[in-house]
Amino acid sequence: MNSAEIIESYLSGAAQLRAAVLGMTREQLIARPVPGKWSTLEVVAHIADFEPIMADRIKRVISHDNPTLLGADENLFAAHLFYHERNIDEELAVVDAIRTSTARTLRQLSADSLNRVGTHSESGILTLEQLIVRATNHITHHVTFIQEKRAAAGWHW
Repeated sequence: MNSAEIIESYLSGAAQLRAAVLGMTREQLIARPVPGKWSTLEVVAHIADFEPIMADRIKRVISHDNPTLLGADENLFAAHLFYHERNIDEELAVVDAIRTSTARTLRQLSADSLNRVGTHSESGILTLEQLIVRATNHITHHVTFIQEKRAAAGWHW
């Protein structure tokens, strides 16, 4: 993919996530139809909590020379940040706003900028392109789980 395609794929994640939860009731959002897995609301809250972290990593790599990029523990976030008290529309708005704003910045960069690097505390050296692709794949990965939950419960969309 070229840089424009990478950015558009990144930007499309917010709509992909919104489509995955379209029409779900509050009861469906907090249900756990797949035993041992997060509810759909927990998945969306997790994504919304990690969007600013991933956007910060992207911005640091753009603006600093080889910055340190800290990891984060998704299970600690889920255990302590009241995911079932969240509002689905607010969480989706967070994802949409961050993706839109970050994509606007990314579109201004030269293609060479995708080779800039940062050092992740757990994953080592990552290029800007790798960070964008990871963020893109993060939503795709979790949308698959949402679809699995909907199928397991018989909630069609």
